[in-house]
Order: sequence, then structure tokens, then C-alpha cells
Amino acid sequence: MNDDRWTPHATVATIVEQDGRFLMTEEIALGQQVINQPAGHVESGETIAAAAVRETLEETGWHIRPEGLVGLYIYTAPANGITYHRYCLFGTALRHDPQAELDDGIIGPRWMTIDELRSSDTLRSRMVLTCVEDYLSGKRYPLSVIVEHP
Repeated sequence: MNDDRWTPHATVATIVEQDGRFLMTEEIALGQQVINQPAGHVESGETIAAAAVRETLEETGWHIRPEGLVGLYIYTAPANGITYHRYCLFGTALRHDPQAELDDGIIGPRWMTIDELRSSDTLRSRMVLTCVEDYLSGKRYPLSVIVEHP
């Protein structure tokens, strides 16, 4: 078996729009304060939709309902050379839990307009804006396009 096998990291991100603003998370990454969608790694045995719900709650304190898929984004981070396969879902905000314990490195939720995102120089990666722009352009697919076999 080849130990040098390339292995991408499976991640999720969630786009939640409410009243013309997008639910973002402020976080510390590589010592810098950055803006990202609620996002993170898919855990073993977890569905993509369940990962999106969990990560959104852990990073923003918001409970959400996934509605569909915006797209699958592939990005190799220059800082570490790791390739990430990001399933970007969109969903609806249900309720906020101000007592929710947020992940380490998370400052908290922030609702931002598309203009604020476009003018930000602190986005964690190019994928952040690309995902929102794709969502706004109408790229939306049913969750059923993600087939997960037991």
C-alpha cells in the first residue's frame, strides 16, 4: 500500500441568508482574525447535512435547516498544501442559542451584506465569496443530489 496517497479533506460550509444579510463567523486562523461561512470537517459516520447543521451551531450558535446544495468546491490551501473538498449547502435560520458553546478559535457570528463581503480583505479564502456569489446567481440544487450509501 502506498503511504503517500493523496487524501483530500471533506468539509462543509453553510450559506444562510436572512433579511439581505449572510450568517458568517469571525474566527482566528493562523493567528489572523478572518471571516468565513460556518464551516468545518465532516466527522466519521456523519452525513453532509448533519455536518452542516452541527458546524453552523458550533460556530455561530444558530440552529439551521439545510435546504439544498450550492456546489462542491475544491481548494488547496497555500498555507498547508491540504486540498479541501467543500460541500456548500444553503439553509434557513431557525433560532439562535446565545448560550451555545462555540468552538475554540471562534469569535462569534456576524451577519454581513454581500457588499460587506465583497469589500472585505479578511475572508478566510476565495471560496467564501465564491460560494455566496454562486448562491446569489441561482446555483442551487436539491439535497438529493448528494447520495450517501450506508
